[in-house]
Amino acid sequence: MAPRTSDVNRFLAAKPRLEAIAYRLLGSASEAEDLVQETYLRWQDADPDRIEVPEAWLTKVLTNLCLNQLTSARARRETYVGQWLPEPLLAGDPMLGPADTAEQRESVSYAMLVLLERLSPDERAVYVLREAFGYPHKEIAEILDVSEAASQQILHRARKHVAAGRARREIDETAARRIVDEFIAAATSGRTEPLVALLTQDVVAVGDGGGKVPARAKGFAGVKAVATFLRGMFTPGRAKREVVGGSPAMYAATANGEPAVVAVLDGRVIGVMCLEVTNDGIVAVRSQVNPDKLERVTERWAAADHGEPVLRDVY
Repeated sequence: MAPRTSDVNRFLAAKPRLEAIAYRLLGSASEAEDLVQETYLRWQDADPDRIEVPEAWLTKVLTNLCLNQLTSARARRETYVGQWLPEPLLAGDPMLGPADTAEQRESVSYAMLVLLERLSPDERAVYVLREAFGYPHKEIAEILDVSEAASQQILHRARKHVAAGRARREIDETAARRIVDEFIAAATSGRTEPLVALLTQDVVAVGDGGGKVPARAKGFAGVKAVATFLRGMFTPGRAKREVVGGSPAMYAATANGEPAVVAVLDGRVIGVMCLEVTNDGIVAVRSQVNPDKLERVTERWAAADHGEPVLRDVY
């Protein structure tokens, strides 16, 4: 029997929030979309008239699907080629979810998504539901089938695990553009000194190619190593053009609330470099070049006005 229009509309009203929860839990937009679709299929199979609070029911189903996915993802990542990084989302993507409070904006930052990888699936679920969406512990306990006291304990553990991350500067689009302009100018200067001035002493640089695009299996650490790496990355060369398939243009953007360099070749996004910025400078440079994790970014890029590139014909 076809679902009633009213039931479909109830699900559609909840869908943006469900996608935002799933993305924060999984760090993957494509997986988030798949599990929200699976939640809808279960909603179709259920009897909505017997569900007292549809939002709570949908959230519980989705969260538990994500918990199962996180458990299997940990096993898959043991065989993942190179570094694993989340899928970046550009500013304005509805999957980023609510951004009314500092906690909500922080919870979806690229730096925080990386930190959340340290958490167990339960810790990640409690942290996301509480910090990003403000669910009371009573509702979280019902979603996870634990006691309120256990939910509070899990949140306490989760907060301790992510506390090691340094306080990130909140960056608006104007500041992000300025930071990217300075970064590109330093990286293309042919010298390491301008980069050293922008980076912290303990800066790290990592990249995710997923075994499909060349990316160093082990990241770089320390200001000298990272500055040397970045100078080399932005130095033109025939070999780089052959690997990339041409010479991309670099644009300034904001991804997950962080300044980002977006590399575009023939209308396709081939890389997103997220810059984690603190009051001390750039503390991390994380590059997503796995084409499987750039499909949504490419779709949204094609439909958006992104202005002029900061740098044309990089290689």
